[in-house]
Amino acid sequence: MSYGLVCQQCKEPIQLDASLVNLAPGAYDMIAATLPPSSILTTQQQATDPERTGSSHSKSTWQRTKSPSLSSTSHSPRAHSKQTLRGSPLPNESFIVLQDSVIRSIPPQPGSPRANHSASGSRGDFGTVSSAVATKATETEPESPSPLSHHLRSTARLFNLLSTRTDIDHPLCAECVQILLTNLRKQLEETKKERDGYTAFEKEVRKEREREAQGMTREEAEKKIEKWRIDEAQVIEQITEAEREREQLDEELRILEQDEKALEAEEAEFWKMHNDHLLAREHQVTQLSTLRAAYAADAATLDRLERTNVYNDAFCIGHDGAFGTINGLRLGRVPSVPVEWAEINAAWGQTLLLLHTIVRKLDYTFENYRLVPMGSFSRIEKTTGDKASYELYGSGDLHFGRLLHNRRFDIAMVAFLDCLKHLVDHIRSQDPSIKFPHPISKDKIGDVSVKLQFNQEEAWTKSLRHVLLALKICLKWATSGANG
Repeated sequence: MSYGLVCQQCKEPIQLDASLVNLAPGAYDMIAATLPPSSILTTQQQATDPERTGSSHSKSTWQRTKSPSLSSTSHSPRAHSKQTLRGSPLPNESFIVLQDSVIRSIPPQPGSPRANHSASGSRGDFGTVSSAVATKATETEPESPSPLSHHLRSTARLFNLLSTRTDIDHPLCAECVQILLTNLRKQLEETKKERDGYTAFEKEVRKEREREAQGMTREEAEKKIEKWRIDEAQVIEQITEAEREREQLDEELRILEQDEKALEAEEAEFWKMHNDHLLAREHQVTQLSTLRAAYAADAATLDRLERTNVYNDAFCIGHDGAFGTINGLRLGRVPSVPVEWAEINAAWGQTLLLLHTIVRKLDYTFENYRLVPMGSFSRIEKTTGDKASYELYGSGDLHFGRLLHNRRFDIAMVAFLDCLKHLVDHIRSQDPSIKFPHPISKDKIGDVSVKLQFNQEEAWTKSLRHVLLALKICLKWATSGANG
């Protein structure tokens, strides 16, 4: 049966043993009579004024003597999970306060004044209840306590008595008691060891005293002193010899230390030279790797350059539908695709530059004409006769001078075709195996004329496409390996 008591260490509710609940008053008096008067007085003070004495003493005693193993119990999961109920007394509060709260919660016994008082109050006689309370307050003779109140008071006094005789506050649960017993056993073992040590020391002291009490004769003392002198001389000689050996060893040690320092300096020099050689070797290996990588890159670049025809990259000849193109510029125009004259003039500038480049590479010179590549405003100059200059570019302006300009433009294109014919004949004379698909005759290449006036734009564009094809064949032959 639990009366609301908690363990003073882990704060876990505990249940009193039946032997404590049924403890007779005479048994407590017998226990108190065996204690010294001071202990009994302290117990009575704690029983009469537990809030003043029991709280301060139990708290100070518990904090002073709490061991690590015992204190760890209070933080165990079992103790942590079991919280004290709200409204229950704190661990350091008096057990008298605890038992009063328990007594107030106990239902009254039938026939007691409290029961009669409750019964009278239940009948609704409020005045009777008030007078009974006033009469009870004025009574000077106390009522006899109930048996349960007496047992609680006796148990509280017994726990206070145990707390004054030990360093731990009571009551304790079974687990905390086991931990306390374990610590006490350890202290007992340590105390026994100390006792054995003191006993052995006491025996040695007694033996020394017995030997001193027996005494010895003068001759025995002189013999003993002589023996000690001989032993002393031998020890001194041994010490002297040891000193000489120590000096020799110190000298040898000094020499060895000098040799060690010399060896360390030599080793440091060796490792320095070794590191210098390693660094030089790494530097040479790195430099060799760099040179090999550069050689490989240069070899790859050389091979790529040897296989690359820069003329094909500089003068890329192709086609775009009905147009022949050079470097992406369309040469010619048709009614459905009116190409701007700026693009046509730029294409003619690239074409004239290509012819001039092929002639220079083959070291060939035209007899009657000199090529002047100037981009979109290129021209062909005649070196014989009137030495006229013909513009190789057209214009789309609508005015009277356009007819004259177009006539000079046609003469320039015919002169270009004449230069191309001389170049083709020169190449055929050098390599008869070269075949040109379109023969050149006066102002025609193949079956179409390169003149713009009195000609259809489709035919003019076709003739210009044939001109670019002939130039591509000449460029391929001029830049081949046999003629390079």
